[in-house]
Formats: sequence, C-alpha cells, structure tokens
Amino acid sequence: HKEPPPGAEAYIPQRYPDNRIVSSKYTFWNFIPKNLFEQFRRIANFYFLVIFLVQLIIDTPTSPVTSGLPLFFVITVTAIKQGYEDWLRHKADCSINECPVDVVQQGKVVRTQSHKLRVGDIVMVREDETFPCDLILLSSSRHDGTCYVTTTSLDGESSHKTYYAVPDTMAFRTEREVDSLHATIECEQPQPDLYKFVGRINIYKDKEEPVARPLGAENLLLRGATLKNTQHIYAVAVYTGMETKMALNYQSKSQKRSAVEKSMNAFLIVYLCILISKAVINTVLKYAWQWSPDRDEPWYNHRTEIEPFTDFLAFMVLFNYIIPVSMYVTVEMQKFLGSYFITWDEEMFDEELGEGAQVNTSDLNEELGQVEYVFTDKTGTLTENNMEFIECCVDGNVYIPHAISATKQHHPNNGGTKNEHEDLFFRALCLCHTVQVKEEETVDGIKRGIHQGRPTSFYISSSPDEVALVEGMKRLGYTYLRLKDNYMEILNKDDEIERFELLHVLNFDSVRRRMSVIVKTSSGEYLLFCKGADSSIFPRVVSGKLEQVKARVEQNAVVSIICIIGLRTLCVAYRRLSASEYEQACHHLTEAKLALQDREQRLAQAYDIIERDFVLLGATAVEDRLQEKAADTIESLHKAGMKVWVLTGDKMETAAATCYASKLFRRSTQILELTKKRTEEQSLHDVLFELNRTVLRQRSISGYIHSMLSVDCLDFGLIIDGATLSAVLKPNQEGAGHGNYREIFLEICRNCSAVLCCRMAPLQKAQIVKLIKASKEHPITLAIGDGANDVSMILEAHVGIGIMGKEGRQAARNSDYAIPKFKHLKKMLLVHGHYYYIRIAELVQYFFYKNVCFIFPQFLYQFFCGFSQQPLYDTAYLTLYNISFTSLPILLYSLVEQHVTMETLKREPSLYRDIAKNSLLRWPVFLYWTCLGVFDAVTFFFGAYFLFDNTTFTSNGQMFGNWTFGTLVFTVLVFTVTLKLALDTHHWTWINHFVIWGSLLFYVIFSLLWGGIIWPFLNYQRMYYVFMQMLSSGPAWLSIILLITVSLLPDVIKKVLCRTMCPTATERAQVGMQQLLCEAEALNLLRPLIALSITMI
Repeated sequence: HKEPPPGAEAYIPQRYPDNRIVSSKYTFWNFIPKNLFEQFRRIANFYFLVIFLVQLIIDTPTSPVTSGLPLFFVITVTAIKQGYEDWLRHKADCSINECPVDVVQQGKVVRTQSHKLRVGDIVMVREDETFPCDLILLSSSRHDGTCYVTTTSLDGESSHKTYYAVPDTMAFRTEREVDSLHATIECEQPQPDLYKFVGRINIYKDKEEPVARPLGAENLLLRGATLKNTQHIYAVAVYTGMETKMALNYQSKSQKRSAVEKSMNAFLIVYLCILISKAVINTVLKYAWQWSPDRDEPWYNHRTEIEPFTDFLAFMVLFNYIIPVSMYVTVEMQKFLGSYFITWDEEMFDEELGEGAQVNTSDLNEELGQVEYVFTDKTGTLTENNMEFIECCVDGNVYIPHAISATKQHHPNNGGTKNEHEDLFFRALCLCHTVQVKEEETVDGIKRGIHQGRPTSFYISSSPDEVALVEGMKRLGYTYLRLKDNYMEILNKDDEIERFELLHVLNFDSVRRRMSVIVKTSSGEYLLFCKGADSSIFPRVVSGKLEQVKARVEQNAVVSIICIIGLRTLCVAYRRLSASEYEQACHHLTEAKLALQDREQRLAQAYDIIERDFVLLGATAVEDRLQEKAADTIESLHKAGMKVWVLTGDKMETAAATCYASKLFRRSTQILELTKKRTEEQSLHDVLFELNRTVLRQRSISGYIHSMLSVDCLDFGLIIDGATLSAVLKPNQEGAGHGNYREIFLEICRNCSAVLCCRMAPLQKAQIVKLIKASKEHPITLAIGDGANDVSMILEAHVGIGIMGKEGRQAARNSDYAIPKFKHLKKMLLVHGHYYYIRIAELVQYFFYKNVCFIFPQFLYQFFCGFSQQPLYDTAYLTLYNISFTSLPILLYSLVEQHVTMETLKREPSLYRDIAKNSLLRWPVFLYWTCLGVFDAVTFFFGAYFLFDNTTFTSNGQMFGNWTFGTLVFTVLVFTVTLKLALDTHHWTWINHFVIWGSLLFYVIFSLLWGGIIWPFLNYQRMYYVFMQMLSSGPAWLSIILLITVSLLPDVIKKVLCRTMCPTATERAQVGMQQLLCEAEALNLLRPLIALSITMI
C-alpha cells in the first residue's frame, strides 16, 4: 500500500513518476524551436544561415534567395522527415499508455488505463497479457506460487522463464485477500540491468514484528514481458513509467561516425579556407585596383568607400557556393535509401527464421567497406548453438546414447560404488537444471508433444546445453518428469518415479561458471549436486576418480581438434550434507539474499562456502555444430585482408577446435599460447618478450623467402585467456620496469593471422575491441555476436552486427545491423560494403569537384570586372545548380552504380583490399579532383573568353553581353560535369539514361522558358532572350562542343594511362569482365553462321 502500516520505521514519502512511457523527442509546442536548434548545430547549416543573414543585412551581389532557398529546402526536408518519425513514436506511445489494465481497489478488480498506474498499486494480469510496469509477484493461480513468462520483447528469448511469488503471499487467491495485505518494499534505485534486482519486503501481520523476505530478479516481472501458461497473477507495482527497466534501456547508443564523414568534414575545412582566401585576395585586389594612380575613373565606375569588412562579406557571399550545402542532404538520402538494398537482399533472407537482414542505423553503410578487424563470438555466431548430447563419462566409463537402447538398460554391476556413482550421476543431470516440462503446446493450430495419440513431454529452457543434457539422460533411461509443488520427479531406469524436494537453486553465473541445487531425498537425506566447467569443478573435488575423468576430458579436446568438431564438456559432482551443514548453508543463503547492499558479492561468498568438498561423478560432452558456410566466410574475410579474432567465454580446447573447424587456424598455423598456465611457469614479461622475438624473427625470415621464392610462409595464431589479458591490460606493472605490456601484446597480434581469446568476460571483449581501436593504426573494427554478453563489444566497435540467434535478440537490438546467420557477413562486407563505399566516395569527391568548376570561373571573372562583385551567373542558375541541374544524376549513381558485378566481388574477395584504409578519399585523390575542377573551370572561362575575344555578333547583328558570356560558361559547365559522371558510370540501366540525359534536357528547357518569357514577378529582365540568342550563334555551338571535349580529355587520358600501365585489381577484373562479355556477344553473332554452315553441309 502507498501508506505505511502501523509500526513501519524510517518511512520517507517519495514522489514516483506515473506509468506514462515517452519515447518521442518533440512536443507540438517545442518541435519548431528544438528542431531548428538541432539542425543549426551542424556547421554547414549554420554557415549558410550566416551567409543568408549577411545577404539580408548588407548590399551583396547576389539575391538572398540564392542562399535562402537551398537552405530552406534542406531544413524543411529534414524537419519533415524527423517530424514524421516522431509522430509515429507519439502514436506508439499513446497506444501503449492507453491500453487497459486491471487494478485491485477495495477488494474489487477495476479496469483503468496503463498511464494511471502508480507505485504500490496491486495489478491483476491474465494469461498472454503483457505486464504494464515492473511488478513484484505476490501470488499466482498455480498452487506452487510460480508463473511462466516470456521476455521476447526485452531480450528476444522466447523460452519460458519461471518466476516465484513471495512465500508469505503465495496463498492469496482472491482480490479481498490480496487487498488486505499490509507490507512495505525496500529496493534499489531504478537501474537498467534486466537481470539484476535487490529488494526486501516487510510483511505486517496484526501487531507482530514484520516478517522480512528477500526479493531478487526471480520475483520481478518486467514491463514488456508476457504471462504464459498461468491463468492469472496478482502483483504490486514497484517501478513505473520511465523508471521501468525497459524504459531505462531506451537510452540511445553513443553516436558513431564513419571515416567518410570525418573525411568530408576535413575537406569542408579546406574549402572553407579556400573560400576565405578568395574573399581576402579579392578584397585586397579591389582596393589595389581602385587606388592605382594610373587607373582611369570613368563615370560608371567611381571609387567606392573604404569598407573592407563589408566587401569581405560580399565576396564571401559571392563565392560561398564552393561549400556544397546540398551534399549533406544528398548523402543523407543516399544512406537512407541505400540501406534498403540490404533489407531487400533475398540472399540474406533466412527461411528458417522467416527474417532477412535489418538496418538499425544507415549512418555507417560505407563503413562496411572499410573493416580491417572482425571480432566474433563463438557460440551461436560461428556455431549453431544447437546442442546435441554425444557422451558422458562416469568414473572413467563412457556411455554413448546411440549405442545403448532407449529402453531400460541394466549396466553390469562391477561394484557397489560404481553403481551408486552411476545412479547419482544420472540423477544429478536430471535434477541440476532449470528446464521446464511441457506436455503439449499449440503452435499455429498444430499441437506439439503429441506422439501416437497420447501426449508426451518436451523440454524448454533458456540454455540449449541443459535441454541437450536432460534429453541425453532420457535416452540413457532417466527421464525428468516435472517440477510440482516444489518436488522434482524423475522416472528411473526401473520405471519407478522418484521424488526429490527442491530446497535451493544456486544459479549459474559467468564468474563461477557452475550451478548447483540442494535437494532432499524421500529418505530425508540432503544432497548438493553441482555441474560446471572443468576449471571450476576440479579444484573443489576432494574424492572421486579425478584422473580418469580428467583424461577423458582432455581426450575429447584432442578429438575436437583432430576431427574438427566442437565438443563442450561439463563436469558433474555432488556432496552429502548433514542436517547441521544444511542449516548452516540455509543461514548463509538467507543472510546474503536479505542484504540490500552488495547482495551479489555476499551471494558469491555464500556459494563459495557451500560449493566445496565435492565428490567427482563424471563429465558430459555436448557437440555444438559449426554454422553453414562459416569456414568459407572466414576464409573470404582473410583473403579480403581482414584479421579475424574470436572472443569467447568457452575454455581453450573447445574454442581452439572451433577455430580449426572454421579455418581460422590452419594445419600450418603455429599456435602461440599466452595463457594463465604458461604465465604460472614463466613470468608474463618473459613470455611476452619470447613470443615477440619469435614472431619478429619469423617475419624477417618470411619476408626474405617470400621476396626470393614468392611462396606462402608460416603464419601464427595467438591464444590468450581472460586472466592473462587482465594482467596485460593492467595499467601499472609493479616493479616491472620493462615498458608497456600493451604495446608488446599489440605487436605480437599484428604479426598473427588470427587470434583466439578464450575465457573472456563480456567487459573484456569490449576492452579488446577498444585496445585495437586505440592502437596507432586506428583500424576500423567490426564486432559480431548473438547474445546479451556480446552487446558491450558490439557497442564499442566502429560497426556492430547482431545475429538473430537462439541466445535472444539483445545483440540484434543493440547492433547497427542484424543478420540471420554468420555466412551473410560475407555478402554484407564484400558486396554491400564495397558498393556503398565506392558510391559515397565518388559522391563526395564529385560534389566538391562540380562546385569548384561552378565557382572558380566566378573568381576569375572578378579580374575582368574591376573586382566589383558582379556575378557571372544569373540568380536562377546560382540557386538551381546544386538543387536541380546536377543533383539527381549523382544521387542515382550513388544508389545503383556497380563498377564490377556482385558475382565478381564474391568470387574475388581480394578486390576489397583496393578500397581499404579509405583509399578513395585520401588527400592525393582529393587533390586530383580539386585540380581537375580548377582545370575545367579555367578551360570554361578562358576558352569562352578567347573564343569571343573580339565582340561577337549574332546573325542579326546583336552583340554578346556579359549575361550571354556567363550563360555560355554555365552551359559548358552543366554539360561537362554531367558527362564526367556519365564517363565514370560502369553500370548502365534505363533509369541512368533517363536521369542523366533528362537532367541536361531539363536545363535546356528551363533556360528556354526562363529567357523566353517576361516574368511579371521579377524587377529585372536581364535574361530575356539571352539563351535563345546564344543558341542562334554558330560559333557558340562550336565553342560549347569544343570546350566540353577539352575539359573531359585529361580525365580520359589519365584513366587510359593508369589502366594500361599500373591497373588495380578492380580494373583488371573489369577488363576480364568486358572480355567475357565481348566473347559472349561474338559467340551470339557467330551462332547463326555456324548453324547455316551445318545446314549447308
């Protein structure tokens, strides 16, 4: 209840938020100011706003429309897009906030809206309904006080998880009983971790002392989860609205910026410096020209007043078009529209999942073509995460399911201890788990679990390992039946049902790497069963056939490597507890669970005290099969020049087997180990320096052999574990005095073709990625994984890719891109990434090039008009050049260009190397495009100037004026930059032809209309009949054709020379492709002649 019951101490009233969810960014009132503020935070937009204001304030040579209209267009389009997206978020918020909820008030169920819920309200939730806020489970329609929940919308896990009611309230069945509850809840402040909750409920009964019960994650029902296989529950609201864990996970990821965007900003700064330089030069020359003593002063060109700052701003306005504001809009459109090619790709659609690739952010499309390091998880990413029970070993004796009849199998009794250990081993695997049993389930109208007309059980769990082990025991004669009223039932090999009371579950965690249960047998004996990784079980064993089991585990590891399969092993142990030991264990667990501060640490200490002095029973082997085409994908990534690292929490032997199977390691790979075992024998310093000497010596030898014989040489593979990595990354090595271990470690890694990091915690995965990102080369990194434990490295990498796997969708939700299978990474990088990069690189360089061509003649024109700020082009041409005349062809090019075919890119991964390290946006390439633009601009201006050196007359005797001269230059400009793009186009379609030739036609038609009509809204008619007058002159036609040819010639010559003398791999592939096409066409032409010859014969 909201008011504390009598006797409650230290009650401090708090203000809790309502249950309203707000994911939208704007409101009706703040949309315009907030959106404008965000848009003008971009340097280019702010710059053009300043230019527009300058044009309004001072007398400038061009109309404010020339800057205002493009800026208005950019701002409006962006605002409409963002406003529409936010309107969709508002609609989604309203549908969630107004959904009906059942609340218990005064002993009755009252229906209200979700946003009206408050902390302390008791809520009734029915089967298949979604929880409206974060709730503490009080009671359930199930007699044992449990309920089943799916958290698909939170973390993507479709498995049924079990949650538990508070023991003192689980007996409440009616609304009146629930409403009579008097209790207070103390819990931690809201925090986003879905799997962590610490709290305590104090229940007041009459005038007795309150009963305190611990609350953990197993009692907390999260907003967004769905109730399953339970008729109804009663629960109390503890976190509401934006304080729910789901809402706290809405926090946006840090903004990632691509290398192309950084290059664009650098180029923009260069052009801004050029712009300022032009304005300064013209301002200085204007006054130098005017104040020259031998300069005449005709009446129409009087000396102006000395206003250098105003003149500087006027020249800035005149030349400001060198900064391409429309480039940012075009880039945004290219990224947004281009991202659909990934989602539409049918080859990246998975029939089994019924889903294709997803794009969560389109800002990094081109970064897919720049990846140098790939960091991948193992389980569920390289492997299928589809476990199959292979064998188990009990006291050195191996049991293989397919070799034993599934019916009752009596093994020979070679002694009481062996038989007892065998039974205990099978019982341990039937009891030590969190598997749920379902009799039947209807999926799409088809009932699962029906076999030969009678229902049969099947198992569901959040861990595929557990299901595989329980199913394996079933094949060996021990069947887990159900958990009912806190009793676990199993059917033994003699067809007898055994019941064990489940007392405590010591849940699995990635630090302990084991889980345990404490059960009570029908005879009153207390047993502790434990299963976990060999490294966490063996040190805690005091008896049992340790050597035999250890030998089998090591043998499985060797078999995994030789046979190229991945076997995962778990060891099983037990301990008998006396009544006093059990009471002591209960005391430790209860004390730890009731703690509000440091509960996890206290639980870990309690588990450490309880889980010791084990008797080893045996080990299991479960196979995790490699994903389809995973090996082919990794091999292609290697050929493309990428280094692949596997980061996994598995043990070294299992992970190494998977690396061999996936061709990350080859037979010829020399494995270097940097593990805890080796650093215990030698100091970390000695091991690091020894490995460094080995790789450097081999590199120098390999370089000599490769240069002399041109053969492949020995490559290295590094294996490092989490413990050693922590030591390597430790900031200060006490007393080491040997320099920084990080640099030595990085030097070793640079010389290894592949690296395997095993026994890694999620945070260590992110640390590895961060370490490589921060190295001196600053390589582009990509992280790929399928589980919640991979989210940290996915967020840390430049590009994060999530796999829609069996470990949930948290990785896919937090990633930049999501794909169904690991094999789709090959096409994502080698095809889509390659295309995206070459398209956007051409787009950026082309925009700067065409703007240099556009504005440099304006700069040259000032030398011939007395630096009077007279524009060369008409206002309409200035405004529409980047918006209409030259925008569509480059946008279409950046969406559909294919310089080589998809099949060629997939067949020859090495072509990826041609675009590595941002090769198309380096400074030499940028300088070439800029110089080409300057050359073309000089050609346009001086070509027109010298061709019409003398006053030119048309056929009717009229003279060419300055507007005709500017229109001639502009016409050559538009045709040249458009035809330059046509020369760069390799993949022609009907839409290319339509847009390129249509843009030129549109320019001609617009010019005819603009100059052919007297427009009443204009206060000047300087362009009237100018374009038609120019076209009526024969010399004008000749000069246009000649200047276009001369402008395009240097680029054509450069391409021919480069392709002939030093072609790139991509250019060789293009030539080969053209030869194949020519041969195919020749064959088609010759086919009728051959057929005719045969007929004649």
